[in-house]
Amino acid sequence: MSRLRDKYLNEVRPKLMKDNQYGSIMEVPKLTKITVNMGVGEATQNAKALEAAVQDMTQITGQKPMVTRARKSISNFKLREGNAIGCAVTLRRDRMYEFLDRLVSVAMPRIRDFRGVSEKSFDGRGNYSLGLKEQLIFPEIDYDKIDKIRGMTVSITTTARTDDEARQLLAELGMPFRK
Repeated sequence: MSRLRDKYLNEVRPKLMKDNQYGSIMEVPKLTKITVNMGVGEATQNAKALEAAVQDMTQITGQKPMVTRARKSISNFKLREGNAIGCAVTLRRDRMYEFLDRLVSVAMPRIRDFRGVSEKSFDGRGNYSLGLKEQLIFPEIDYDKIDKIRGMTVSITTTARTDDEARQLLAELGMPFRK
């Protein structure tokens, strides 16, 4: 069992249950999944760019990503329907907790001029999204083997009904929100 999942079960869940006076342990919000998405716009001209992005994503998440394809043709972007334009990974259970633990405790402190993540990135239903500007903040990525710096979006899905419940859950799990 991962360190963060153990912390959730033994510390966070009882604290949330006590603070919010839930009637059942099943009412306590929990993480459902984490989706990591990387768009690779230059994949239309350069197929190797997508391969490099897939390899980086595999190293970061520990799971092979699914290649995403264009749904519509857009002539201004030289994009045809069905072209590979990115990759995405959905993490659940232990891999999800491992990734969040590495993101919060290892990767985010490596971001230059980092003052915390925004509290305004909740969607109104208890889900949180954040964008990362470069994949180099993860220690698994070797700086010398990178052909181009790519960003990614991380979406954290919870069972919380409100943004406040989700904010409290993520703060207890160690998410560094801005003061």
